[in-house]
Amino acid sequence: MRLIAWAIVVTALAVSGCARQDVGQERPRDDAAPRAQATSSSISGTAGSLPSVRLVSRPGQEAVEVAGLDADKLAQLTGRNLTPSDWQAILSLYVDNGTPPGRDGRPAVLGTYKVADRVLSFTPRFPLRPGIRYLAVVAPARLPGADANAKAIEVTLKVPDKPPREPTVIRHVYPSTSRLPENQLKFYIHFSAPMSRGGAYRYIHLAEKSGKAIEFPFLELDEELWDPEGRRFTLFFDPGRIKRGLKPREEVGPALQEGKTYSLRIDPQWADADGNPLKEAFCKTFTVGAPEDRVLDQNDWKTSAPKTGTRQRLEVRFPRPLDHALLEECISVTGPADETIAGAIEIADEEKCWRFTPERPWHPGLHQLVVATRLEDLAGNRIGRPFEVDVLHPIPLRPTSDTVRLPFSVRPPEPAR
Repeated sequence: MRLIAWAIVVTALAVSGCARQDVGQERPRDDAAPRAQATSSSISGTAGSLPSVRLVSRPGQEAVEVAGLDADKLAQLTGRNLTPSDWQAILSLYVDNGTPPGRDGRPAVLGTYKVADRVLSFTPRFPLRPGIRYLAVVAPARLPGADANAKAIEVTLKVPDKPPREPTVIRHVYPSTSRLPENQLKFYIHFSAPMSRGGAYRYIHLAEKSGKAIEFPFLELDEELWDPEGRRFTLFFDPGRIKRGLKPREEVGPALQEGKTYSLRIDPQWADADGNPLKEAFCKTFTVGAPEDRVLDQNDWKTSAPKTGTRQRLEVRFPRPLDHALLEECISVTGPADETIAGAIEIADEEKCWRFTPERPWHPGLHQLVVATRLEDLAGNRIGRPFEVDVLHPIPLRPTSDTVRLPFSVRPPEPAR
């Protein structure tokens, strides 16, 4: 893996006392003298076999590396069961607060140590903070069999500030349709960059066309529902105001009412993962139709089969919009030998169309569309199972498998004319 050095490679000086090296500078340690300030200049390379210290960037993390230590003595560390204190005696990292380490009870940064390719490296347990100065202390005298009079080295390191980026925006809110059922179950809010966690519900509002706010329409969870990257937030309506016969619905009514127009508004003060507000506010206006209580029936779907020897898209159309996130997860394609076919998925036409483009040309024969029965429409109805059980209507037979399969044949190419 190619490592990108962000900070400085500093050459140690053999001087009386402890050698202090600042970014772009090197000087003997003198507690009575003013401390040298870090600069933006940097030095590359090492002088002879003297130790050097640098801060390197790794995916999602920074590490401190020490090169130039005695290779034989360094190799002996790998065969020893060293404690964290043993490692810290050789290499330790502190937040640089301007005072010598060890005199103010300041703890060393915790992390893991590794010896590889004649380099001693330290990876902090938690990412180092951009813009903060750190102090690395290296004690070669603590290596096995080392000269007890070997001079210690101190190096100041600083993680560069993150480069400025474009302000975060809301890219999509699903469902994308402007007409939702009265028993709409949830929204998906997609952001252009990772967002902060906690307090999301204070920035989201639902109001009627007149401007009247709807009180507590959403299910506010302590554990917010984010995707792993922090770019997609799942917002559920309060199920107690969706299902008929439950107390919240009986007392305050449904959050959405058929025939009315509403606006979902998101405040720009919502902060992204860097603490910066959104670029602008967001508003989705939609009308509400009748509740949707029908189960999904895969037999109502229309499939346009592709041609052999091409990478033509396979297209599946649904009679009503389905859940956007689940469409990305719940449908796959298998070939004549029941092998899964790799390809790219596209969701279009207000989530009423699923398209699949294979990585390689189609082979002739019988293929299958494999659909997980947890796929839902906008109201949470699944294949063979409605979201809400209504005693006045019969319930269709539930599926006996976690998946259903829809066969289709890849068409042979048309003969040349």
